[in-house]
Amino acid sequence: MNVASWLLWGFAATAVLAAMLAGSQGLGLTRINMPFILGTLFTANRDRAKLYGLFVHLANGWLFSLVYVAAFHVTGWFNAGFGAAIGLVHAAFVLSVALPVLPGLHPRMASELHGPTVVRVLEPPGFLGLNYGLRTPVSVLLAHAVYGALLGAFYAPH
Repeated sequence: MNVASWLLWGFAATAVLAAMLAGSQGLGLTRINMPFILGTLFTANRDRAKLYGLFVHLANGWLFSLVYVAAFHVTGWFNAGFGAAIGLVHAAFVLSVALPVLPGLHPRMASELHGPTVVRVLEPPGFLGLNYGLRTPVSVLLAHAVYGALLGAFYAPH
């Protein structure tokens, strides 16, 4: 594994993913804000939550890029197409498994079964994140495909 290449391109791909998701929210394509959701795991302060969550999201994406790099090395396929395919699988897992179970983990998120309370004020994402808008799955799929494509295109194995 080329650690320098992973450090550079893992972070770059994560930054692009975060920017795409933020842009999707800013343009009104989705209401999901993963840094805010992640940050509110740690604090109820909404401003600090955005900052904390951004760091958590960047760290998660950077570390998760190791899974992509491992897949590149195991298969010997170091290209944008394979990276994008991994990204689509990653996004499908996030949308269909991770987001729906998030209320069970998140102390400030209501669930599909139990509505909001004084503490649980965040709306649950629901299956495919559809509670945050019909275009949420498209935004998440596209951002993760680009993330994987960047890693596949630019990560240098040697």
